[in-house]
Parts: sequence; structure tokens; C-alpha cells
Amino acid sequence: MAGAPPEAEPVAGDLTDPVAVRRALDGVDAVFLIWPLLDAAPAHGLIAELAAAAPPLVLVHLSSGAVDDASARQSDPVVQVHADMEALLHGAGLRPVMLRSDTLASNTREWKRQLAAGEVVSGPETARTAVVDERDVAEAAVAVLLAHHAHRDHGPYVLTGPEVLGRAEQIAQLGAALRRDLRFQALPAPLARARMLADGLPEPLADALVAASERRPDSPRVTDHVRRLTGHPAGTFAGWAADHAAEFGRREP
Repeated sequence: MAGAPPEAEPVAGDLTDPVAVRRALDGVDAVFLIWPLLDAAPAHGLIAELAAAAPPLVLVHLSSGAVDDASARQSDPVVQVHADMEALLHGAGLRPVMLRSDTLASNTREWKRQLAAGEVVSGPETARTAVVDERDVAEAAVAVLLAHHAHRDHGPYVLTGPEVLGRAEQIAQLGAALRRDLRFQALPAPLARARMLADGLPEPLADALVAASERRPDSPRVTDHVRRLTGHPAGTFAGWAADHAAEFGRREP
């Protein structure tokens, strides 16, 4: 678990195995939940164990800022599974503190293979959102987990960065941090899917991301929820890119 403090104890487990979840919850009083699958159905056992935990857990759940509470069905499969998880948690009588995150800055790590080969990142056009630094999301989660019960608001909190960006703008800002003239090439859905598969993404995830690129609307929303939870303003994507430039290395000959 890179970057974790020495007192942290990493434990491997299976969120779809209720027995393993029950064992992992022994002695635990707070949980930060991120559901990693594209289907919420396997979460039923997990949620039953969370609901049965004694004493009741402090539960913080990371969802998506694209969830539309007014819609019975969401824009695409990725957002739908987040909405389904929220519904399952509430349906089980749990009252999680809901953190809904906009696009994470760390998603740009998916471009590493392309950037090692050239100055062009190709892929589907995606919705413009206020890209958020994942470190701000983590800090917000910690703040909620450690908050005194009387001061814990269940949200939902929508965690955004300070600036709405499209993919081309992100790549330009990353290029500035790397001192490279990077460009974005938008691809039609079939070619974008082939590009994702070539980059090593599993086929179901590639299909879900292509669907998201075609159906998810832009979001002009910028919130102050990072500041409200952490006490400091949300970081910029340009700042994230500068801090992580070394991860992207040099272009290979």
C-alpha cells in the first residue's frame, strides 16, 4: 500500500464474500467504501454485513458527482452503478455520509502508455467537469471519518476542483507540466474502444467508458465542498500535473 503510514495495516479481502467482510469488520468502527465493480448486485452481502455490524458503523461512501437524483435511470453504466449502490445502502437502513466526486485527476494515469510513445493522446471525448485532485477526496473522507458525531452531516457532498476542464484542456495542462507539446485527438466510439483495449482496459470497462463518453452531459458545477470538509480550497489540475510530472517520465525513442 504505497504511501500509507507505517501504522496502517493493509489486509487483502473480497467485498463479494460476506464471510470475509464479517471477519474484516471485527473491531472496526468506521468504513470508507468504494465499490469497484460495474454491477451493484454482488454488493448485497457486503451491505447486509455493514448493516448488521455492532455497534453501528460510521460509513463514508464514495460515489459519482454525475448521479442525478431526479432521474430513475442514469446517463450511463458507470453512473448507474453508483446510483444503484447509493439506493442499496439507503434501502438497508444505513445512513452513509455520501461523497460524490467529479472526475479524478488520477484518471490521467491511463494516458501513460500513449505518452511514452508520442505527443498525442487519443480517445473518446468526455464530459467537461471540474476535475478534482484525489488527494482532496481522500482528505475529505478522513475529515468526515474523524468528525464528532454531532458535527457529521450526511451530505451528499459534491467534491469538485476549481475549474471545469475538457480532455483537451487537461492534456494541455499536463503537457505544460511535462514541458511537452501534448495534443488530444478525439476518436469515434469504435476506434476509442479499440484504443482502450490496446491500452489494456478490460472489455466491460471499455464498453462502459465509451457509453459514458457518448451519453454523459457536461457539468458546469463547481462547489466549495472540499473547503467545507477540509478547511482549504480544492487544488487545481495544473497543480496535480506539476506534482506528478515525474510519474509520466520521458518520451521513449
